[in-house]
Amino acid sequence: MTDIRTVDVQLGERSYPIYIGEGLLQQAGSYLEKHQLSKQSPLLIVTDEKVADPYLGILEQSLTASGFKVVTAIVGSGETSKSLSVFEAIMTKAIEGGLDRKSAVIALGGGVVGDLAGFVAGTYMRGIRFVQMPTTVLAHDSSVGGKVGINHPLAKNMIGVFHQPELVLYDLSALKTLPVREVYAGLAEMVKHGLIWDREFAYWCLEHADELKSVDIQAMGYGLEKGCSIKAAIVSKDERENDLRAILNLGHTIGHAIEAVAGYGEIIHGEAISIGMVGSALIGEALGAEPGLVDTTREMLQSLGLPTILPEHLSVDRIMSAMMHDKKFQEGQMTFVVPLEIGKAEINRNVDYDLVRRTVELLKKEV
Repeated sequence: MTDIRTVDVQLGERSYPIYIGEGLLQQAGSYLEKHQLSKQSPLLIVTDEKVADPYLGILEQSLTASGFKVVTAIVGSGETSKSLSVFEAIMTKAIEGGLDRKSAVIALGGGVVGDLAGFVAGTYMRGIRFVQMPTTVLAHDSSVGGKVGINHPLAKNMIGVFHQPELVLYDLSALKTLPVREVYAGLAEMVKHGLIWDREFAYWCLEHADELKSVDIQAMGYGLEKGCSIKAAIVSKDERENDLRAILNLGHTIGHAIEAVAGYGEIIHGEAISIGMVGSALIGEALGAEPGLVDTTREMLQSLGLPTILPEHLSVDRIMSAMMHDKKFQEGQMTFVVPLEIGKAEINRNVDYDLVRRTVELLKKEV
C-alpha cells in the first residue's frame, strides 16, 4: 500500500480535495461519509462497460456497506458515449431511480465517463453533487477543474457547463489493468502540465518514462500528484477559463480536430493531443520560441510511447475545417496555446491561418 497523497483545489466555498492512493475504491463509502453525502437520497453511479466488470462491484459493496442507496447506469466505452442520446438515457435513469436535490452522481471511469456524468450532475435539477472516481491516467486531467460536457457531431465538448466535484477519489490500483495504449495516452496530459508550467517536472517525466509506462506505483503516484497540483493551481487562479486556464489547452486545438476527423476512435484523445503539442511547438518556434523546442517536445512525447506524426491519410482540409468549429476559434482569428520554452506557454489570439495550415502539413513529416 502506498501512502494517500492529497491535493487541494482552492476555490473558496467550492474547494475540494483530490485523494490519490491504492485501494481507495474499497474505502469509498467512508470517504463519502466524511464529505457528508446523503444516505437518504440515492446515489447514481455512471460507469462504462470496460470499467464495470472489474470495479463496479467493489464500489457498490463499499457504498452499500456504509448505508448508501445506489442506482447504476452503464454506458458504452469510448468517446461516442459523450452524446445527447446517452445523456438523455442517463437522465431517464436518474429520474426513474428517484434522485433528488440531495442526491449525487458518481463518475467511475475515464475522462468520457467523468465528462458525461459531470454534465448530468450539473444539469439534473439545475445541479446536484458530484464525485469523480477516475480509473485512467488520462482522467487525472479531466477529473480536476469542473469542466464537464458532451460532444456534438460537429465539435467536441461544445455542450457543457462548469460543475466542480465534491472530491476526487483516485485509486491507483485501477491503473494496473489499463491497456498499454491507454496508459501511454494518459501520459500525454501528464507531461503537458510540465510543458506549460513546470520545466523540472517535464524533464522528470522524460527521465522516468519507463517507470511511468510500466505503471510503477511510486512514480505514477508522484506524477499524478504533480500533474493534479499544477492543474489545481491554474484552476484556482482562473476557474472559468477567462484567461490563464486556457493554457491547459496546449495541443488541444489541433488535437480535437484530429479526433473529429479520425472519427473518435482511430486516434484516441491523448495520442491526438500529443500530435497537437508537436504542432504547437512548431508554431512556437515559428514565432520565436527557444531553439530546439520542437525536438525536445518530440523527444519527451516519444519517450512516453506517444505518436508525434499525423497519419498521412488524414485530410489537412478537413482538419482545418474542424478547427473552425472549435470554441477557441473566435472572430476570424485562431487562438493557440503557444509554448515559449519547456515549462512556459502563452495564449496567442492572433495566430495566422496560413501558419497553422503549414504546421498541420508539417505534422505529416518527421522534421
